[in-house]
Amino acid sequence: MADEVFVHPQAINEGLEVGSGTKIWAFAHVLAGAKVGTDCTICDRVFVENGAVVGDGCTVKNGVSIWEGVTLENYVFVGPDVSFTNDRWPRSARNPLLGPRSDWLESTRICEGASLGARSVILCGVTVGAYAMVAAGAVVTRDVQAHALVVGMPARPHGWVCICGHRLDEALSCLSCNRAFTQSDDGIEVQK
Repeated sequence: MADEVFVHPQAINEGLEVGSGTKIWAFAHVLAGAKVGTDCTICDRVFVENGAVVGDGCTVKNGVSIWEGVTLENYVFVGPDVSFTNDRWPRSARNPLLGPRSDWLESTRICEGASLGARSVILCGVTVGAYAMVAAGAVVTRDVQAHALVVGMPARPHGWVCICGHRLDEALSCLSCNRAFTQSDDGIEVQK
């Protein structure tokens, strides 16, 4: 049934908050404290840690680990082997010289409809705006505006993309779906 959660026999789903229609494929592991929305695809070798949030309709491709403090809003695409972090100054918690740490976790937010290209790296503490596109292999070290296309190491703006994923022309129009955009404080937005 489409309303049920599909869990491959070689996957582990400890999650109590996994939405209907979600598919969890082989060798994936969803921990008990993770939240996964409806109609998601969690591909092979994906790890979703307790405290991570995956919204509705997300696709998480092979080899991705989503750590505590990472939030994927609805309809986010995460390409193969994307790397998230959640600690800007990582050290082993077992080091007796450090003592207990309570300030280690930094939140990361990937907004609705954003796409993260294969093997991109998303440092903790950033927000990737709605429908933004991070190019394959890019290293995101700061916030990305809505609909921005960012490329490189570190990632820098390289134009704008439509909701449909195609690049916009200089007039901020999409030749693929005919949407038009205007400049806003957060990046660009669809003309009403």
